[in-house]
Amino acid sequence: MILTAALVALLSGQSPRFRPTAVLEKTSPLAFRAATDSNSPAFWRLRRGVNVLSILNSTGAPTLTAGDDIGAVEVVGPASIDADIVGGWWMESVVPDFRGVLYGYYHNEMPSPCGGNRAVPRIGAARSFDGGRTWKHLGFVLEAAPGTTQCQSSNRYFVGGVGDFSAILDRDRQYLHIYFSSYVNQLAGQGVAAARMRWSDRDSPVGRVAVWDAGVWRYPDAEPDGPLTYPTPLPFLPAGGSWHGRTGVDAFWGPSLHWNTFLERYVMLLNRARDGSFAQEGIYLSHAASLDSPASWSAPQRLLAGGKWYPQVIGLEPGSGTDRQAGQRARLFVGGASEYEIVFQSPDQIASPR
Repeated sequence: MILTAALVALLSGQSPRFRPTAVLEKTSPLAFRAATDSNSPAFWRLRRGVNVLSILNSTGAPTLTAGDDIGAVEVVGPASIDADIVGGWWMESVVPDFRGVLYGYYHNEMPSPCGGNRAVPRIGAARSFDGGRTWKHLGFVLEAAPGTTQCQSSNRYFVGGVGDFSAILDRDRQYLHIYFSSYVNQLAGQGVAAARMRWSDRDSPVGRVAVWDAGVWRYPDAEPDGPLTYPTPLPFLPAGGSWHGRTGVDAFWGPSLHWNTFLERYVMLLNRARDGSFAQEGIYLSHAASLDSPASWSAPQRLLAGGKWYPQVIGLEPGSGTDRQAGQRARLFVGGASEYEIVFQSPDQIASPR
């Protein structure tokens, strides 16, 4: 039964054949086996000669699950990291290299300098040689600039910072792209922004991530032996109302990206908040031919009204379907649970007689 559809806007200068439609089909319910409060990265790994799907679910620290496919994963146990990460760590993206070494990118919530229970998120990097059970901390790779917090914010969770993101390699495996949420104090810097790092820098990532700023990739500044200062990003999906105002919040956040082998395009799922408590206005979808040009993403179109946080796909193809790659049909997870399959269609399919 088809319940809803989202028409993805035509990219400027593109032919009509690149105007795909996504429909949701009700299916048997399925949920991740561990509690979930972020994007949940998935990856395939050989274990005793068998290709196994692994997933990391996080609620302040990750839990590793694994199984033959998305419907058969079981809890393996908690993941650990060799650092004292104050404020928790939510593993949001995992990218294996050609050796099977895992590179993970996580959301961390530093205590607010304003006091109280709110936080300032940032993005860290880690590496695992054992399939995601233990991780080596590689440093924090993306933070908001000093002076960009808002202690008078009415936001329920954050007074600034950057986080709630997705990291994905480009097709040439040259750059790791990080699409993230920016919660800095000034409205001009709030929304969904982009950064990238050369994949060859993955083992020493600190200071190697450049933030997209209206077509220019800007690296952080650093004084000799001093801290890095990242430029405030210029979001390619700017907030329409401030995260820190008492009324009028209107912001996309929490992007989840995958390469769609059927459309041969990148697809991004997004949350849209309507107040400082992150009340969900809806779940949106956008697409682009390249990760290098953040401004080229199509205008987000609503896929579902309301809903929970953290929409993402898990591809259904054995050995390759993950949160980073999917085909025409994939499982749509929202808040750690799936009630739908998302089915991508081209205009040619839509126009064809049944």
